[in-house]
Amino acid sequence: MASNVPMFSAVSSSARQLLLLLRCIGFTKKALVRISADGLRFSTEEGSTMESFVFLEKALFTSYNYNPPTPLSSQDDPLGPPTFEINLISLLETLNIFSLSDPNMAKRMIGGYDDFATHRLNRHAGTNAFSDRSMGLIGVCTFNYDGPGTPLSIHMSEAGVATTCDLTTYEADHAEEIPFGRNDLCLKTIMRASSLLDAITELSFMTPASVAMHASPTSSRVNPNLSFSATGALGSATVDFTTTTSSDMPILETFNCATRITANYRFSALKAAQRAMAAATKVSVRMDRQGVLSLQFLIEVDAAGSASGGGGGNGEQALLVAFVDFRYVPLVEGEGEGDMDGEGSGTDSE
Repeated sequence: MASNVPMFSAVSSSARQLLLLLRCIGFTKKALVRISADGLRFSTEEGSTMESFVFLEKALFTSYNYNPPTPLSSQDDPLGPPTFEINLISLLETLNIFSLSDPNMAKRMIGGYDDFATHRLNRHAGTNAFSDRSMGLIGVCTFNYDGPGTPLSIHMSEAGVATTCDLTTYEADHAEEIPFGRNDLCLKTIMRASSLLDAITELSFMTPASVAMHASPTSSRVNPNLSFSATGALGSATVDFTTTTSSDMPILETFNCATRITANYRFSALKAAQRAMAAATKVSVRMDRQGVLSLQFLIEVDAAGSASGGGGGNGEQALLVAFVDFRYVPLVEGEGEGDMDGEGSGTDSE
């Protein structure tokens, strides 16, 4: 009887927010999945120089059940959480099945539908004040995983239409994560994610291969505390941010930098985080003394079941905070502009 109980099962009342979060790391074909009692962790990487993580905590699901694997013998060591690889593109396409009839999702899509097209979608989909879509139940999906060697099964339903997709799971390639010294930082700042997106968009017009990131302490006479610069076939550009502003809502909410630092990163890698920049409200920008860059995006999503009591009314929805993390290894090419400043650029130079 115990064998009929899946190792993992979960139900989400809205596939839209899961799709929003997973799209942030959808720059590669495959993703590494780790299941735990606290939630699902998805990670992707590119060439050991860039990696990303998103954690779907159990509070995002209306139902979440995890039965950890048990060792064959009581004398054996406890087994670790199940880890496997899946085709991330197939997962995104599955979660996206019902989004074409969802006007809220259409607004988030690049080149989304106009008002007339949205009206047509609502009319043909039978949207009204009491429909699942109006009550926040958009693309209800169920996840099931029976154990190693079995597929990740996803069952989705909306307005009487249902579909099931079994995603093949692959043995995980346990590559080491990019080491990041959280306790040995030379830069830490929190800024608006939309401002970082504007900076990357502005630099993209130069078609650069790399981008230089500069930071200076607030005590420095250098005016910009944080800047991004790039040079490409169409010229060069620099975007500056400073902590001194007359606005009540500064772009750099917090800023900690002990000494002047510079590092270079692949521009295409930073650009891969654009979806996260667009979806997030804030981003934590950190750099350790080895030059490894961490971008942690804060994205607000609806809590599971928070819309059920609204009925399309004016009731406030509970919000949860989800984090999407990116890590980057700096470029080291022997060029004066491409290298980290010498060891004298660290805080040890004080």
